[in-house]
Amino acid sequence: MSQKTIKGTITLGKSIKSRRQELGLTIEEAASKAGVGIKSWCRYESGESIRGDKVKGICKALSWHAFPNEDGKDENTFDIEYYRNHEAWSPYLNEEYGEGTAISFIIGSEIVLDYLKDDLHELSTLPKGSHIGQLPISMLKDSLPEQFLMKYDYDFLYQLKATVVKLIKMASNKDGFIAHSVMEELAIFLFMEEASAFMECISLEMESIGIDRLEKLNEWAFDLFGDMDIVTCLYSNRFLTEDNIYHFDHWSEDQFYIEN
Repeated sequence: MSQKTIKGTITLGKSIKSRRQELGLTIEEAASKAGVGIKSWCRYESGESIRGDKVKGICKALSWHAFPNEDGKDENTFDIEYYRNHEAWSPYLNEEYGEGTAISFIIGSEIVLDYLKDDLHELSTLPKGSHIGQLPISMLKDSLPEQFLMKYDYDFLYQLKATVVKLIKMASNKDGFIAHSVMEELAIFLFMEEASAFMECISLEMESIGIDRLEKLNEWAFDLFGDMDIVTCLYSNRFLTEDNIYHFDHWSEDQFYIEN
């Protein structure tokens, strides 16, 4: 999304307020999810302009892929051919799990890559060794496992970005789609999580052109992995010792589906 200022209008302000109420969020909750102050959110709902660096947070809080136009419709209409021709389109995911999963993979990878680029840029302005927990706004901070927050420095994010790019290239492989490391599992899990809200938003449009609704919006990655270990180990308030294969020190190691 562009970093230029979004011109405020009464129509946009009403759309933001209406969407917040539709989601059952208070102003305080929406502002917290967006990473902005309560007064700032109130200004947005009153129709004032919005700084470009706040747009992503607002969209995430409201489960929007993009801001609606003056007619109240999403500026980014659903285009199935865009996804079918995308470099991250996976014939394997499409064949094994359906078109909805293949689309979810693309949307999630785009969102995560976008967040990584933003956090890398912000960390590049801070002293070496700084981590995303020190950033005023990070869309990834609350999505990554909490135990290792202080490990998420510039080098780690760059490695995660390289993993995302690798997975996008792997997607065109018709013979299979396998995660060999925790880092790869984590990236795919983030794709699924970040895409789920947007998939909900476009589900009716997908159904209108004959694509079955993706029933397992928050489960397809587990089918791909064959288990839910990434959640059990990394997102269940469990303390991991260094000998655990899901400990941060082992994330980059190839551990799964490796021939002896």
